[in-house]
Amino acid sequence: MTIASDYRHASDYQHDVASYWNAERNPVNLRLGDVSGIYHHHYGIGEVDRSAIDAAGEAGREEAVIAELHRLENAQARLLLDNLGDLGAGDRVLDAGSGRGGTSFMANTAFGCRVDGVSISRAQVDFANGQAAERGVAGEVRFHLKNMLDTGFEAGAFQAVWNNESTMYVVLDDLFAAHSRLLARGGRYVTITGCYNDVYGLPSKAVSSINAHYVCDIHPRSGYFRAMAANRLVPVSVIDLTAATIPYWELRRTSSVATGIEDAFLEAYHDGSFQYLLIAADRV
Repeated sequence: MTIASDYRHASDYQHDVASYWNAERNPVNLRLGDVSGIYHHHYGIGEVDRSAIDAAGEAGREEAVIAELHRLENAQARLLLDNLGDLGAGDRVLDAGSGRGGTSFMANTAFGCRVDGVSISRAQVDFANGQAAERGVAGEVRFHLKNMLDTGFEAGAFQAVWNNESTMYVVLDDLFAAHSRLLARGGRYVTITGCYNDVYGLPSKAVSSINAHYVCDIHPRSGYFRAMAANRLVPVSVIDLTAATIPYWELRRTSSVATGIEDAFLEAYHDGSFQYLLIAADRV
């Protein structure tokens, strides 16, 4: 089921981004999701459990690596959810740039809350709504073909809003203005994102390679805090996850689902030009 089938892209760039994700069938997303039926479009954090991989032996190594990568990406999503505050069944939350829906389903399971996910990719929305129906939660978790900069949802309707690695597709001032409007006063916003390090200067060659690979525009770290301050979002927690995500990338580089972008991520993380942050902020 596709919601809002009359959607039109607001720019040529949005059309290009939607086309990219509509065509995307990457095993690093699909094979990992097949492990548990939770499909993500983000990376992982935490130390690799080498004992589980070693115990599988040579014949079972590939599937053990896939399972471990999926465990690490689930750990990333759980950390995001842990920073959303005290939510319950009566609350409504927004997954902005929801992909195939993994974090939305985890939020519904964790809190019992109502979840709306939005994406400009018709393929992602259809897939996620199909998953909601299969899980029997279509009345609680719904995905919409909408622009997260202009969702049409009512002001103050959400107790929490998050972006899980999707802020690099939009202008931050526009994004945080939209989120500030949607959040109830005292509501919580959380993002996990890659950003380039202002101390390094302009985006490094490795960061530029990441931009080209994903058709995105990675923002400077300072841009997040400036745009939040301008839109009534006050940071309450900032966690540098750079060191925590490196083991995921090192394992992925040696896996059957490597895409070729792994070296660029590792180079940028190691040389300090790129950082992986969680930022939680309250709407005041």
